[in-house]
Amino acid sequence: MSIPVITYGDTFTDFVGGLERLHGPVTVVRRCSALAELIAACQTGLARAAIVAGDTCEVGSVVLERLHSSQVAVVVLTDDEGERRRFDALGIAHGPVLMEPLQLADLVTDAVANLPVTGTRVAVGYADPAHALLPVAIPDDQPAELSAGGQVIAVWGPTGAPGRTTVAVNLAAEYAASGKTTLLIDADTYSASVAAFLGLMDESAALAQACRLADQGILDGPALARVSVKVAVQGAHLQVLTGITRAERWPELRPGAMATVVGLARSLADYTIIDCGFCLEADEELSFDTMAPRRNGATLRCLELADTVFAVGAADAVGVPRLVRALAEIEQAVPSAAPRVVLNKVRASSVGSVPVDQLRDSWERFGPVKEVQSFLPADFDVADAALLSGSVLLEIAPDSPLRRAIALLAGCDLPVRRNGPRRRRRLKV
Repeated sequence: MSIPVITYGDTFTDFVGGLERLHGPVTVVRRCSALAELIAACQTGLARAAIVAGDTCEVGSVVLERLHSSQVAVVVLTDDEGERRRFDALGIAHGPVLMEPLQLADLVTDAVANLPVTGTRVAVGYADPAHALLPVAIPDDQPAELSAGGQVIAVWGPTGAPGRTTVAVNLAAEYAASGKTTLLIDADTYSASVAAFLGLMDESAALAQACRLADQGILDGPALARVSVKVAVQGAHLQVLTGITRAERWPELRPGAMATVVGLARSLADYTIIDCGFCLEADEELSFDTMAPRRNGATLRCLELADTVFAVGAADAVGVPRLVRALAEIEQAVPSAAPRVVLNKVRASSVGSVPVDQLRDSWERFGPVKEVQSFLPADFDVADAALLSGSVLLEIAPDSPLRRAIALLAGCDLPVRRNGPRRRRRLKV
C-alpha cells in the first residue's frame, strides 16, 4: 500500500518528481508552500508522512508534536551537519538533499513504521485538548513506570495571590540549604515573580531560553546550567530559571518544550520546584480552526509531570471557597494530579480565635475529601521584609513561625528552639 506524503520546501533536485516516478511505496498528495500549511494539511488526515527539505530551521519539537499527534511521520532533507545533529537529538529521520528517490522512499517507510502508536504516548498530555479525542489506552497488568531521578514539586493555587511564589521560593531554599541540588522554575505565564522575590535583575527570561533550546533539540545539562541563574542560600547554590518578563511572551513556554525542560531537570536535580500559574482553562481551541498555542499549556503540563502538587489557598472567607472550586477544576483538567492542600496566611483576625481548629472543622464540613496537609501562619512583617531585601525566610528570619512551617512542609529537620523569653524582632524599613 502506498504511503501518502505531503512535502514542503524546495531543493535544487526534484525529489518530488523522483518519488512520483517510482510509482510505488510513496505517493506525494500535496506540495505546500509554508510550514503552517503543511501542519494544517497533515491535521486533516491527508497523509502519513511529511518531507521537509531546504529550509529546516523551523522544524523543532513543537512542529514534531503537532505532526506526531496527527499520526504523521517527519523526514527532513538537509546537508547541514549542525542540523543533522539537532534532528538526531529530536529523533527526526533525516537524509541528504541528494538522496536517491528509492532510498528516500525507504526512509519514509521506516519513519512511518517507527511512529509512536496513538494513545500510548502523547507528548502534550493534558495541555492538549485533542488528547481527549484519542482512543482510550487499555491498561495492562504491567506496573506503572516509576519516575527516575529527582522529585518534581509543582506549587499551584487559585487566583487571588494566595502565596504560591512565597511557598515555592522558600521550599526551594529549604531543599538547597539542606544540601540537595535544587532547581526553581518560574512557569507562571501571567505574573512571573520569582526573580523579584529573590532580588534578581534578570531581564533574560531564563525559562524561555531553556524552552527555545529544548525546541531546537540542543538542551542538555551544560546548556541548562548556562542559562539558569545561581543564587547562594546559606553557602549552597540554588539554580533558578526565571520566568517571562512580560505577560505577552507566554507563547514562548510551549508544553512540549516545558516537558523537555522538566525531564532534564528531573535527571539533574534532587528537587525541582515549579511555581505554576493559577489558570487551568483550555478553551483556546474555540478561537482557532487549527491547533493553537495554549497559554495555560505550560501549567497543565507541569501539573501533569509533577510528582507532588501543592495546592495553596488563602485562609480567609474569600480564599477558602476559591480553593475548593479550584480543586474541582484541577481534578477535571489534570486527573492524574493528587494535590496536597496547604492553607496559607492563617490568622485569628480572619477566621477566629483558634484559626487552625476552626479551619479544619470548616474544611471537613464543606471542603472536598482531602486532608489539609499544612497550615502556614500569617507573618506579613517577615514576608514583607524578605521581599524587600530579596532574601528567603531561611536567611532573614530562620526562627519565624512561617519559615518553620515551610521547612516542615519540605520535610527538613529543624533545630530545637531554646526555652526562654522571646525577643521582639526589629525590622528595618
